[in-house]
Amino acid sequence: MKKLTLYIHKKCSTCQKALKFIEKKNSSLKIVIKDITETPPSLKELNQMLKFQDGNLKKLFNTSGMQYREMQLSQKLQTMTTEEALKLLSDHGMLVKRPFIIGDDIGLTGFNESLWDNAL
Repeated sequence: MKKLTLYIHKKCSTCQKALKFIEKKNSSLKIVIKDITETPPSLKELNQMLKFQDGNLKKLFNTSGMQYREMQLSQKLQTMTTEEALKLLSDHGMLVKRPFIIGDDIGLTGFNESLWDNAL
């Protein structure tokens, strides 16, 4: 049985689509659902996700989010270390691209039904 953690924001329509998809899929998945605003992904999970995203730090950020724009991260990310960026994500869940699903052998950000279907 795959054990996964799914981080969502309750008001996010894409997160709701991902939840519906998982309910339909309902295979041998054990999924812990966490509110990304209350409990952002840990540094360990963010490091693990970074590996799944081939080291592309930008794929971990919610680049269309208000907080991302307010903090002017599109400019700041270019000079930030990976450690600084991951710390920022672990402190501010709304900066994390969601839905964010992580497990031992899987890590996906955003919801693309065909990608999720293949991975899960």
